[in-house]
Order: sequence, then C-alpha cells, then structure tokens
Amino acid sequence: MTLPIRPASECRFDLVSLGECMVRLSPPGHGRIEFADSLEVWVGGGEYNVAYALSRLGLRTGWVGGLVDNPLGKIVQRHARSMGVDCGYAPVMKYDGVGREARMGLNFTEVGSGPRASVTLYDRGHSATSKMKVEDVDWEQLFRKDGVRWLHTGGIFTCLSESTREVAAHVLKLAKETGTIVSYDLNFRSKLWSSEEAIATTRPLAHYIDCLIGNEEDFQAVLGYEIEGVDHNLSALPIESYKAMVRRVAADYDNLKIIGTTLREVVSATVNNWSAILYNAADGAFYKGPDFDGMEIEDRVGGGDGFASGFAFAFLNGADPQEAVNLGTAHGALLQTTRGDTSQITLTELQHVAKGGSARINR
Repeated sequence: MTLPIRPASECRFDLVSLGECMVRLSPPGHGRIEFADSLEVWVGGGEYNVAYALSRLGLRTGWVGGLVDNPLGKIVQRHARSMGVDCGYAPVMKYDGVGREARMGLNFTEVGSGPRASVTLYDRGHSATSKMKVEDVDWEQLFRKDGVRWLHTGGIFTCLSESTREVAAHVLKLAKETGTIVSYDLNFRSKLWSSEEAIATTRPLAHYIDCLIGNEEDFQAVLGYEIEGVDHNLSALPIESYKAMVRRVAADYDNLKIIGTTLREVVSATVNNWSAILYNAADGAFYKGPDFDGMEIEDRVGGGDGFASGFAFAFLNGADPQEAVNLGTAHGALLQTTRGDTSQITLTELQHVAKGGSARINR
C-alpha cells in the first residue's frame, strides 16, 4: 500500500474536509454579471467540493466549516445532506440580521468563453468560516473517538483569517497524531493574501502533510519554488521542469508521501489541454495521468478539486499510484464538463473515462 491508511472499520469517516463553502451566483451560460437579469444558484468551496465528490462516489464523508442560521446557510446544509455529506461538526453561528458578526460567503462567477477568461468576484468578508476558532469544534471527539481515515484541507481555508490559520495548525497536528492521512491543496488566491503571507504560513504546516496538491502557480506563490520554463500566460508546461521542482519539494519535506500536480495548458477559456502527474515518495517515481488534449470546457471551476478527490478515492480504496493519477486526472476532466463547482459525475462514468473509454453515445 502506498499510504498507511487506517482501516475503514476503525473510523466513522473515510474523509473529512475542513474549509469554507459558499453560495455561488452565476449568469446563465457564458453571460456577464453586469448584464444579468437572473443568476443561477450553486454551492461550492475548494475543500468542500472534495467531500461532496467522494460522498457521491460512495464514501462516508463529512465537512467542517462555518454555517449561519439563515436561509443561505440552509442552502449549503441542504446541498451537503442531499449527497450524504455529514455537517454535524460544522459550527452554526447566529445571524444578527445584517451579517456584521457572521454571514455566508458569496461569490459571483462568470464562466468565460473563447479569449474571455472566467472571472470570480468574492463577497465573503466576515464569513462564518473566517470566524472559526479552535474551540468551536470538538476535534478530540472527531479524530480520537469517531475516527477519520483522511483529512482534506488547504490554502483557501488557511488564508481566510488569523483564527483559521490557528485552526489549520491545530487540526493538522491532531490528524498526524491520530494516524489520519492529510491532503493539502495549496490553492493560492491572490485576492485573499499575498505570496509572502502564504509562504510564511504554509511552510511550517507542510511538515504535517502526507499528500500535497497544487498547480504551477501554487508551488511558486505558496511554497516559493520556481519552475523553469513556465511563462506568465501558462501557454506551455514543460513537464521535466515540473518534475525537477517536485523533487526539490520532496527533498525538503521528507514526510510527504504523494505530491500531485495538475497540468493545464490554456488554449482558450473553453478549450484546455489537461493532465496531471503524481510523485510517489515510496519508490521515487512519477506517474502520469491520461492526456485530455483540446478538452472542451463547460465550467473550469473545481477541476483541481476533481483531481484531488479522484486520487483520494483511489487510495482510500487500495489503488496503486498509476490508477490513482488516472482516476484523479479523469475526474478533474469530467468535472469541468458540467456547470457548478461540485461533481455531477458517477463512479461508472469515472471508471470508464479513466480506463480510456470514449465519449460515444451510451444507448
């Protein structure tokens, strides 16, 4: 086995995600926010998306993030529960009628087309998740009594506030103590913190992580590792330069067992080349996922979360590294064929595409 994952019989949860979930509002199709006379309501968040996807694939998952006792909070709860994601550990904060104390974060997202990129406008200040403190959750009950096989969190949660950084540090240490596998998606968000803040915060946390995930920008902005030969527009991704960078990260953090890197070449907002590589510290080898060249995109938001959830699902089910990167890459690709942040993909579809199956009509 690549990862020392606790047996399912010892734990209530296969995976728990720690992070913010927001309500997303988007114009229909590829419309502009400025000209919209209606908005679609979606639910999602970097870490939340992983728990949701794995629940859809049949695993026992939970999500921990801030909720507010108002209708927007209920939207998130309903969405999670509809797929079987447990929200029992998510702290629910009182709504003061205005949102000064705590509110549900919003994001307005335009889905780009052709040369016009997708755009996200955040409206998440004073959110319930950003207000979370260590004492808001019974972490001892969750990790020592209930048991968690895999914890997933990342840079989006950590960057929200000083208190979420304290929560992240506390939870990662406790997960390590209790034998829980920890995956961490670097997920740099320049609108939420600077690269200097990200590096100072994340480098100490990296010692508690088993599986590290990120794209080209993430490793540069969050850990400070440069990748030779990558231009500003990400028009070409030299894979050998990526591998050299990953080896440097693995050498600096010998606790890392898996390093996953998505490979995205942006042809246009609606056409990307997509793949991924996975470094396995146990044998020092790289494993590459299938190439999805000229991939047509309906909505690119959540592709990286699809990759993370795909390979976590694989390892939780005893797969080897090659199968894990195949499932992760395929799931990330499939997730971008539907609207919204969260997965609408079935296990049968995922396995079909991961094995090289075609898109021929299924009658």
